[in-house]
Amino acid sequence: MAISRAQMMKELLPGLNALFGLEYNTYDSEYEAIYETESSDRAFEEEVKLAGFGAAPVKSEGSSITYDTAQENFTARYNHETIAMGFAITEEAVEDNLYDSVSARYTKALARAMASTKEVKGMFPLNNAFATTNFTAGDGAALCSTAHAQIDGTGIENVLNTASDLNETSLEQAVIDIADFKDARGLTIAARPRKLIVAPYNQFVATRILDTELRPGTADNDINALRTNGTIPEGYSVNHYFTSSTKKWWFVMTDVPNGMKHFTRTPLQTGMDGDFDTGNVRYKARERYSFGVSDYLGIFGSGNVS
Repeated sequence: MAISRAQMMKELLPGLNALFGLEYNTYDSEYEAIYETESSDRAFEEEVKLAGFGAAPVKSEGSSITYDTAQENFTARYNHETIAMGFAITEEAVEDNLYDSVSARYTKALARAMASTKEVKGMFPLNNAFATTNFTAGDGAALCSTAHAQIDGTGIENVLNTASDLNETSLEQAVIDIADFKDARGLTIAARPRKLIVAPYNQFVATRILDTELRPGTADNDINALRTNGTIPEGYSVNHYFTSSTKKWWFVMTDVPNGMKHFTRTPLQTGMDGDFDTGNVRYKARERYSFGVSDYLGIFGSGNVS
């Protein structure tokens, strides 16, 4: 009995999938240091930021109670993108048993391509964090901006007023500013820094600031308050997908919930089939996801440093 094309493909598929999975899993998912990941079962996701109540007033004896009204502040929308790529192995290559040498190289290259695209997509909001040209938060302002507005029209800032290189002073100022975060009705929230995100350009500065016991760059014997106080409890994470023009930028992830989000609509899937006319065996990888921000208070940044 002749071996059918379908039988040969079934013998080929397990090896390809194993190679692809092993290669993909060897990469560190650097976007995970920035985003909360949730699953989605719709074409897009929308999250509404609600404005709670203002400060409770004093009720004088015999007077009526004051009633406040909750409001919607803005809506954040996540549009899922389909990311897909594939390659083909000729019928002759399969016939000549070149599977090991040909497919191994191409599956590794496909894994790198899929992983790299996901990291670039994940860094896109941060690489465009200080302008509204390519990315905006749900309120229409830049991701990190002085123009985020409260219900009463006053501003909320999640950016240094004066952009600065990463150093002890600028990071301390960021921590102070985060502690001053207020909600949409002007009430102070207990926001704290969680993790510092830097490019390789700033990784050694980050180490000196966060990991040394004494203050960096001084001859005094002062303690390093940032380290002693555990101000950035999760330390720093290096992301290799900053661009050449954003490599000096740095960000602090806060513990404000529902901040930067990554939705998985369809997890990574692989498949293969044969082309009747050419006899080629085609292999593909595909996934659907989105990156964005719900509450911009989940991140604080400093950019546009000369």
